[in-house]
Amino acid sequence: MPTFHPQFETRCLSSLVKVFADEELQAAAFHTATALQGEIYTFQIAYRAKARTSFSLKVTSTLQKDITLRSVQLVPAEFPIYPNHDGDVLRDTPGLYPDLLEPVPDSETLAAVPNQWRSIWVTVDLMGGASTGSHDVMITFTGTTQETLGSETFTLTVLTAALPEQKLLHTEWFHTDSLAVYYGVDVFSERHWALVESYVQTAVAYGCNMLLTPIFTPPLDTEIGGERPTVQLVDVWQDGDTYRFGFERLKRWVEMGNRNGVKVFELSHLFTQWGAKHAPKIMAYADGSLQRIFGWETDAAGEEYLGFLAQFLPELVGFLKENELLQRTYYHISDEPTREHLTSYSSASRWVRQFMGDIPSLDALSEISFYEQGLVQTPVVASNHIEPFLERVVPQLWAYYCCSQYQSVANRFLCMASARNRILGLQLYKYNITGFLHWGYNFWFSQYAKFPIDPYRNTDAHYAFPAGDPFVVYPGQEGTPLVSLRLEVFREALQDLRALELLGSLVGREQTIALMEEGAAEPITFAAYPRDEAWLLACRERINAAIVQAMASGGALEG
Repeated sequence: MPTFHPQFETRCLSSLVKVFADEELQAAAFHTATALQGEIYTFQIAYRAKARTSFSLKVTSTLQKDITLRSVQLVPAEFPIYPNHDGDVLRDTPGLYPDLLEPVPDSETLAAVPNQWRSIWVTVDLMGGASTGSHDVMITFTGTTQETLGSETFTLTVLTAALPEQKLLHTEWFHTDSLAVYYGVDVFSERHWALVESYVQTAVAYGCNMLLTPIFTPPLDTEIGGERPTVQLVDVWQDGDTYRFGFERLKRWVEMGNRNGVKVFELSHLFTQWGAKHAPKIMAYADGSLQRIFGWETDAAGEEYLGFLAQFLPELVGFLKENELLQRTYYHISDEPTREHLTSYSSASRWVRQFMGDIPSLDALSEISFYEQGLVQTPVVASNHIEPFLERVVPQLWAYYCCSQYQSVANRFLCMASARNRILGLQLYKYNITGFLHWGYNFWFSQYAKFPIDPYRNTDAHYAFPAGDPFVVYPGQEGTPLVSLRLEVFREALQDLRALELLGSLVGREQTIALMEEGAAEPITFAAYPRDEAWLLACRERINAAIVQAMASGGALEG
């Protein structure tokens, strides 16, 4: 039972609650759950003091070595959502929203701001294995004179079954230029390489097993006629119409990814965004200096650029073959083409395909005609346009969302409830989605990359996208990313998916989906799903209980 202090309140909450400082806490207390081996389980302790109060935290648990505490910090959201949103948001007003998770060192004293609810994020890491059974986790708030201000106890029951390895391919687009600009280091200096590796480690830890790889500077969210900092991994030497290529940095990038758990590399786009009409920025050594040889002025279908690709792509495929990457690579043509771009995209796709062999292309789009005409092998479909692809039973189908998916479907803007973030795991399972893409792991620029922003002050790419869309990590002072609670909840969605896959292997997909949808008002789709936090938490408990029952009864494994 919680300990009460007349000046200090605490409440144990699930990870799906967003605790706002300026409103009364409505969420019910949440004290018990189950978890599988290999899972990372999180919950919160909310607290409020009547006067400014300094306190320290103490963890008492048999799982103590596996527990970390972080303080949930508020961040500004000046542009929280578009005015024609669907109403399924916590707020649509500018203000301070809970998002940034800041580590709490063991010896640190924290301060409670008077009359404001805040929360502590508790993470229990079961990746290393833990003894099965119930474990109490007691969090005690202690004042400066060692008096107990409050305490909460959460009981986590660790089950025998273990989460299977993640099958879903997942990429959060990794912006290496953001790291160089924010930290003020030269691109691909040793310090930059260290930053890149640190941020890759965190991405992989949160379920990103695919890494955007800038063979040339990615032509993404770039102002027409403008350019982003050069992050080109491939060296190019030009002598008239002849080109030579160096892959040393690309090899170092692949080795870095390999040692940090990257499973698949996605090669950056070979043509500009929204239509494949131009070449990306490409730098080459020519006439004794490094200079830009292709860019916005380059016609994508022109003889010069197509001739360059005809020399480059066979060399690239040779590198991939030599490094045993042919089965671990996707490539991009152009991001988010629409029907009006069908001709230019078609030209680009067909030219590149002749050199890439069986390596699949991967592009975000909404029009099924690109797939029907064989222009993209792996369509990555916006979640609010996915129905035609599902009806066609497109194999190896991917999904994505970004700023445009703000009505009905799942997303993870600052203003949205965390249940709307986590529901995605159930949807990905039901529709057997192969991969999921999001564009903003760490996009710390304004829209079109016109200038860098401070992500601690600007969460909407300078009023361009709903707050939270451009990034899910914040830049730590020591070069280590600080994650958002949105990324934590998204990882929980991926863990739900893995638990469903385990249950499906034991009892079959049909029975698993039926159990998953118990209590839902209608069958789950990408646009229709329960919006209730309690339902979602109960759903996961049903899944865990069914896994235990199936394993106890020796349920036959099914495909």
